Amino acid sequence: MNNSHTLPVCSSTRRHALLALACAFALSLVSVPALQAADKALPLTPTFEKVASTEGTPFVLHLKNDSKDTLKLNGKVLMAVVNHAMDKARALPAETLDAGKVWTVTQLAADDKVIITAAGFAPLEVKVPFKL
Repeated sequence: MNNSHTLPVCSSTRRHALLALACAFALSLVSVPALQAADKALPLTPTFEKVASTEGTPFVLHLKNDSKDTLKLNGKVLMAVVNHAMDKARALPAETLDAGKVWTVTQLAADDKVIITAAGFAPLEVKVPFKL
């Protein structure tokens, strides 16, 4: 039996395996800062208020910016109750919220879910309570 053919195949396989390991390691190092940034909680304090409404959406959400920086926010409302012809989500207009200021989200019903996002932060998800 001639073993001269197995050495190049074995060496080539090792080379490919080492290359794959190096790529996987490099990718893991690149994604670590992105994962750490996404772990930061969005510095918003949510509070709900019940208001008189003729539309059947008696809740308002107030989001206070607790950071020292201005936040560029995006959001959507996942509605708890929808008609067949309606979308299940309502996009909120983008908001630039200065430090210490409050963003008010209106026309909320009980059990709606509000999702707020900002670059570099984990999304904030709050659910509208049934009672206040």
